[in-house]
Amino acid sequence: MNPEDHRLLSPRPMPLWEQSAGFPALALADMLSGSPVGRGSGGGKKAKSCIFLFMFGGPSQVDLFDYKPKLQKRDGQTIDNEFRRSTKTKATLQASRRSFKQHGKSGLWCSDAFPNIARHMDKLAVIKSLYSDSFAHGSALLQMNSGRILQGHPSLGAWLSYGLGTLNKNLPDYVVMLDPRGGPTTGAPNWSSGYMPAKYQGTVLRTNSQPMLNLKPSAGTSREQQRRELDFLQTVNAEHERAHPGYSELAARISSYELAFKLQTTAPEALDLSKEDPRTLESYGINEPKPTWHPPAQGPAAFGRQCLTARRLVERGVRFVQIYSGGGGAGGQNTWDGHHGIEENLKLHCPEVDQPIAALLADLEQRGLLDETLVVWGGEFGRMPVSETFNTGGKPGGRDHNPKGFTYWLAGAGVKAGTSYGETDELGEAAVVNRHHLRDLHATILHLMGLDHMRLTYPHGGLQEKLTGVLPTSVIRGVVA
Repeated sequence: MNPEDHRLLSPRPMPLWEQSAGFPALALADMLSGSPVGRGSGGGKKAKSCIFLFMFGGPSQVDLFDYKPKLQKRDGQTIDNEFRRSTKTKATLQASRRSFKQHGKSGLWCSDAFPNIARHMDKLAVIKSLYSDSFAHGSALLQMNSGRILQGHPSLGAWLSYGLGTLNKNLPDYVVMLDPRGGPTTGAPNWSSGYMPAKYQGTVLRTNSQPMLNLKPSAGTSREQQRRELDFLQTVNAEHERAHPGYSELAARISSYELAFKLQTTAPEALDLSKEDPRTLESYGINEPKPTWHPPAQGPAAFGRQCLTARRLVERGVRFVQIYSGGGGAGGQNTWDGHHGIEENLKLHCPEVDQPIAALLADLEQRGLLDETLVVWGGEFGRMPVSETFNTGGKPGGRDHNPKGFTYWLAGAGVKAGTSYGETDELGEAAVVNRHHLRDLHATILHLMGLDHMRLTYPHGGLQEKLTGVLPTSVIRGVVA
């Protein structure tokens, strides 16, 4: 049986190349039935699309959302700190230099680093008790994106594309937008389809004025001529595919040619921000000049453009959009990796995302899209409540990596808005109340998208693989409406 017969997806039309691959009639009937096998059970609003705002480098929870009065009082005191797994050192507690306040009817805490997001705290479910397995950027990124610390596994976006099917056959199901300063550590495996067919991998949009290359046909080539050439090429490729069953890269190539043809018409319209109201552009900070005070600083324009593009894409049926803030490798201040001064890092990166994210939440709500879109915010881990030391590679005033206790927030469809869930210890170092491994976050995202993490499987190497793996996993019910 074809591996894709096991997927758990909603009904959708099948592309011609998929039909030619020989799906059994049983699988087709299952997909066209009203209750496909993999949909999440229970009531509640389910999201159609997801926008994942990824703060690459590890944003500092104790300076943004996880207010710790005891940390403020114990500033400068020395404690034993596990700065890497099973490696301890004496370290000095470092209070946040940010000012915290409670906001909205929910009274959720947010620091003055995010003055615009602070106005939307009643929309958020803030999870303060997540933990993961790796202190290193590369493996932590892979685990947050694919559930595993090793390369080769499908990313979250691939699982969602596989499990839910397409809402718009003229646009990619899964889109990734990178920071203008560069991509994250470990690169493309973070949006890979792994052992799934290649068609489920993420499509990367460039951040300049030409998001997709080579969309325009050659000069003098009419659309009708291009259609005839493509039809001939697809016929030859289909014959080759029949002689090489199971070669997913070829099937994906065939599908990509067809999609590219359609994108010549749909992509320019979807990505054309000039069609937006000037007030919308202003709200996202798109016209703001790039700051000159620090060379890595981007200002809100670049991330604002990406957030507005994300809204336009989910509005048109794209399933999963992931936007990276921070790029060009870990270390230094290009990312949220605050080893070399947490205050400088926050002053650089927070203004880049604060206005765009606030505008995105308001825009989605105003258009009625927040009820069908899940918004996820976070990074690969958090930061330590102590000051950096020279033997850990940073400098005093910085904060080291912390996978033992960090914060994510969710907003949108199915989310219990205005919720603070879980706690780290009194200093903000380790999750202690309602602790949840990040695989529980993945299970929760799948649940909010209408999928059951236990039943969404893919056969590989003799196993029924899952995004959440084989260890005990549960949906974080405290953030589900």
